[in-house]
Amino acid sequence: MQITMEMMKMESKVSEAPKRGKLTKHDVKMLGVRSLFNQSAMNYERMQADGWTLAMMPALKKIYKNDKKGLSESLKANLQFINTNNYAAPLLMGLEASLEENGEKRSTIDGLRIALFGPLAGIGDAITWFTILPIVAGITASFAKQGSVLGPLIFFLVYLAMFFTRIPIAQLGYTTGTKAISKIRENSAIVSHAASVLGCTVIGGLIATYVQITVKTKIPVSAGHTIALQTQFFDRIFPNILPLGYTFLLYWLLKKKNVSPVILILATFIFAILFSWLGVL
Repeated sequence: MQITMEMMKMESKVSEAPKRGKLTKHDVKMLGVRSLFNQSAMNYERMQADGWTLAMMPALKKIYKNDKKGLSESLKANLQFINTNNYAAPLLMGLEASLEENGEKRSTIDGLRIALFGPLAGIGDAITWFTILPIVAGITASFAKQGSVLGPLIFFLVYLAMFFTRIPIAQLGYTTGTKAISKIRENSAIVSHAASVLGCTVIGGLIATYVQITVKTKIPVSAGHTIALQTQFFDRIFPNILPLGYTFLLYWLLKKKNVSPVILILATFIFAILFSWLGVL
């Protein structure tokens, strides 16, 4: 009899638990769009927490409906420290919305968010800021340098396309859940390697295009005859050897000697102005 009473109490508690709302495709789509607010209130205490919560709030309100206590606990949890890549954030937002919708434990949801935002930041930064945008910027800058409007136009379209990919990324996180993270990790090595090869090829071509060092000095050999160091010496040994050498010098100082990029940029300006004024370069 006592066991029966306890079972009835448990059933009554379950029935009293508020039902969770279900998100539609439009809700998940808007979650991806609202992920743009992820860095809208960046601060040094909790980094992206305020913007993250602002993006998640409409979905959480629909999930919890009239459950003010549950919504309050969820919002407080989302206001904890988080810092991830903006283009990878929709994946984690979709995953969290799916877990909230399915009534997972608060500790499970918070644990996954804390555990995943760091790895996603590394993957997202490698793909977006260190691969796609630098390569596209280098290619389109060559068009712009030639006076073609295609340069800024193509870069804008690529950037716009990256913005709209937030929507399918949020949908991916919502539908596949934690499986999406493992899939990205499995394929990220292949994508990163292919992007690195392409990036090195493009950058190698851009060095010869953008880094221009021309030696103006001429060495007199006899009366009325001089040798131009650039055209008759350096170019015959190795065309564009000076731009290549200077680029590798900056890379060595930056990578091995940990020299600040700002110092290298200022030093380049000073040397260019000085040697140009002296008539050497």
